[in-house]
Amino acid sequence: MPISRTKGWRGMNKELLKINVGIQHPSTHGVLRLITELDGETVKSVEPVIGYLHRGLEKAAESRSYLQYLPMVDRVDYLSGFFCSEAFCSAVETLADIEVPNRAKYIRCLLMELNRIASHLVWLGAYLMDLGASSPIFYAFREREMILRIFENLTGQRMMYNFHVFGGVKRDLSAEILDEIENFLEIFQKKIQEYENILTDNPIFLSRTKGVGILTKNSALNYSITGANLRSTGLNTDFRKQKPYLVYDKLDFEVPTETAGDCYARYLVRIAEMKQSQRIAAQCVDYLKNNSGEFKDSSVNSFVIKPSGEASSFIEAPRGLMVCTVTATGEDKPYRVKWRTGSFYSVQILPMLLKDRNFADIMAIFGSLDVILSEVDR
Repeated sequence: MPISRTKGWRGMNKELLKINVGIQHPSTHGVLRLITELDGETVKSVEPVIGYLHRGLEKAAESRSYLQYLPMVDRVDYLSGFFCSEAFCSAVETLADIEVPNRAKYIRCLLMELNRIASHLVWLGAYLMDLGASSPIFYAFREREMILRIFENLTGQRMMYNFHVFGGVKRDLSAEILDEIENFLEIFQKKIQEYENILTDNPIFLSRTKGVGILTKNSALNYSITGANLRSTGLNTDFRKQKPYLVYDKLDFEVPTETAGDCYARYLVRIAEMKQSQRIAAQCVDYLKNNSGEFKDSSVNSFVIKPSGEASSFIEAPRGLMVCTVTATGEDKPYRVKWRTGSFYSVQILPMLLKDRNFADIMAIFGSLDVILSEVDR
């Protein structure tokens, strides 16, 4: 562990200890390194080092057809596969003038909101584990397991679903699947109250999160922060409302916000988001049960898609705005695919949020941002 010297009080030499947090640290999950300089237990500087999970997902698109690349996009954010598929499919459908049937839009919305709940539950359980609370992860994963079983029954996969196709989805939702989803939503409405009873007024949780890692509105805008991290500063920004896609303009829901901008505010926003996702999903189930229609455009041949031009899709993903830009030149494979993800920008604000904080606050602040390194490195 190298030691650097700097001028301290009255010109005396003061030693700063430089240590690596990660990549072996359990809270960085083996894919993030923070080069940290400490004065005692006070953080003086932090340098995030990324790239440990780089897989070349953008470059891989240039040598594959649109259909061959589609199964790979779920890996951009492995906890939010439906959002990644929607982002890529939506951009390609815009380029190729493919119209998605209304029923397929409702199915996509339903699955994405269930995916949002599952993703937030992973964050909630893992975050509290980082703070030293071991029991809440069992509560969170109990409900997440119910969602994953629904996804497995529908797609055959618990993760990396590959369920989207150009022009719709692979199959319709049966009455049994819809009943299973409806049953989960009724249970989850009660279970989320359990999380709040355990955490929201817990004095230990409050001491670790309230007033810690404060992100101001101006700083969030300057760093291009989106999603729950931005809404915790008081900005009511959600692309499901601002630039509606699929059928979000036909659904009744609210955009949760807080104003404190600290770790606790980010927790409150995500808890409220899960409630709104439950509300959206219930409306989608009601529509699908009472309306029929096609689940995909059967005239689309995914093997011969050769669009030209450039199109971008804007998706409100669990970790912020996800943008997929596809550039096409009339061939059967993209010329360029570019991903913009929320976690990449959340990592950039770590040096600012951690400066002059106690060393023990590193994981409290980092964990509250809900960063997934797969969508940072890509």
